[in-house]
Amino acid sequence: MTVPSDVGVRPATGEDVDTVADMWVSLAAEQRAHGSHLLAAENRGQARDLVAQYVHADGVAVAVRGGLAVGFVMFHAETGLYETDATRGVVDNVYVRPDQRGDGLGSALLDFAEDALCEDGADVLAVEALAANDAARRLYERRGYQPHRVTYERPADPGTSGAGDTSTESDTHSKDDA
Repeated sequence: MTVPSDVGVRPATGEDVDTVADMWVSLAAEQRAHGSHLLAAENRGQARDLVAQYVHADGVAVAVRGGLAVGFVMFHAETGLYETDATRGVVDNVYVRPDQRGDGLGSALLDFAEDALCEDGADVLAVEALAANDAARRLYERRGYQPHRVTYERPADPGTSGAGDTSTESDTHSKDDA
């Protein structure tokens, strides 16, 4: 898919921080439909601070159409306490406003992030998607991403999910056994 000529992707600046933070809130709100536990508006302040840090580290780009930011990508090189055999570039967030989707903007944002990460020495690239977000998973798979790590989740009290063992017997660690 070719990105329309009236769209550009550029590094974010300090002037973009609030706009990207607002789009991050929209992303987080949309992800709730896919099982995310992250609260959207309640985390705007923290998201704004994180976006500002990423802008300072050259880890945010925005898609611009008609002078307005219509999407963003955040990315970084993974660092940690452990030595690894590969430098891993991580795409943290990709978001395109719903009314701007379908024109290849998500791919253009990914291109920007992947190119920047590779220029910074990444040997492998990683991106996460919620298991229920079929559209995101299709995009990443079309671009050659393969599942690498799988996270499993269940309610802390399995009886609240409506699935699993619903027997009423006490477990071996109940307070009545003490």
